[in-house]
Amino acid sequence: MAKIYPVIMCGGSGTRMWPLSRTSKPKQYLSLVDDRTLLATTIARMVEAPASMPVAAPTLICGSGQESVAVEQAEAAASAPLAIIVEPAGRNTAAVAATAAEHILSEDKDGLVLLLPSDHFMSAPDGFWAGVSKGLVAAEAGDLVTLGIEPAGPETGYGYIQSGERIGEDLYRVDSFREKPDQTTAEAYLAAGNYHWNAGIFLFRADAMVREFETLGPDILRDVRAAFAKAVRKGIELHLDSEVFGTCRSESVDVEIMERTSRATVVAPVQAGWDDIGSWAALTDLLNDAGNDEALARGDVVRLACHGGMVRSDGPFVAAVGLTDVVVVATGDAVLVVHKDYAQQVKAVVDTLKQSGRPDLL
Repeated sequence: MAKIYPVIMCGGSGTRMWPLSRTSKPKQYLSLVDDRTLLATTIARMVEAPASMPVAAPTLICGSGQESVAVEQAEAAASAPLAIIVEPAGRNTAAVAATAAEHILSEDKDGLVLLLPSDHFMSAPDGFWAGVSKGLVAAEAGDLVTLGIEPAGPETGYGYIQSGERIGEDLYRVDSFREKPDQTTAEAYLAAGNYHWNAGIFLFRADAMVREFETLGPDILRDVRAAFAKAVRKGIELHLDSEVFGTCRSESVDVEIMERTSRATVVAPVQAGWDDIGSWAALTDLLNDAGNDEALARGDVVRLACHGGMVRSDGPFVAAVGLTDVVVVATGDAVLVVHKDYAQQVKAVVDTLKQSGRPDLL
C-alpha cells in the first residue's frame, strides 16, 4: 500500500465567523466546538488514523504570517509537521492542490495525497477513515477520489456531488458537481438518492494530479513550479516565492480539475458526522444538537431564557435575556448581534469594514 500524506489547507480568512475570526487568526485556529482548535482537531484526526493505514505526519499549507501558530497547534495535537508550506497570497484550492501534489511528489514518487480542509468538524472520525479506505484502490490506480458526505437534509449551503456508475463498494464515477442549490433543488437531490454533500476532501496519487494539471491547468502548474523553484527554506518551512505565486490564476480545484477530468471518483455515502461550520448559525445548530450548553454560553456571559442561539465573549461581560435564535459574539474591540437566519450576511459586514478603511477590525 502506498503511503498516505495528509496535506491540510490552513489558509483562508473565515469572514463569516467575524468578529472572532480575523485575518491574522481565522477560524481554523480558533476553539469553537470544544477546547481544541479546529486545526488541532484535524491534525489529531490524522494522528489517530487506523494502524492498518501508513499515514505520514501532516503537511500544512498556510498563509503568510500564520506559520508560527500553525506549528504551535500541530505540536499541541502531538504531531510535528512534515512540512509547513507558506503561501504569500491566497490563490484558491487549485493552486493548493498543485502545490500539494508537487511537494509530495518530490518526497515520494508513489505517494498518495489526502488533501483536506483544516476547519471542518467530524463527530465520527471512524466513518471518515472508512471512506478513505474505500477510495484507496481507485486512488492508487490513478483516479482522483473525493468523499461524498451523506446528506442530513436538503441543505442549500453546500455543493453536491452526483454519483454515477458504481465501480466498487460505495465507490462511483462522478456524474457531476453541483453548486449550492435552492431549496426546491436541494429537496430533489435528496429524493434522488445519488447526490451527496461536497466536503472538499480529496485523495489522489501526487503524480496523477500533476498529470491532470499538465493537461487541464498548465498555467497554474507552471506558476506553482516556478514558485517552488524560487522558494526560501527555513527549517521545515517552505516559503513560496511571492512574485511568481502572486501571478498564479485563482480557481477552485473543483472547477479547474474535478469537473473536467475523466478520472473523478466519489466514495459515498460517507458517514462522518461532518459539518463545515461555515457560519455562526451552523456552529450554533451543531452545539444545540449536541446539547453542548457550556459552549453555547462561553466566556464572561449570562444567558437567561434564550433558545436556539448562543452567547460568547472573549472580551467584556455580556448578558443576554429572552433571545430566540440570536447569536451574540463579543471580542475586545467588536460585538456582533445577528439572527441565525441572517448569519451568512456577516460576510457583508466584513466587506463594509474593508470599504470603510477599518483594517483594525479585520
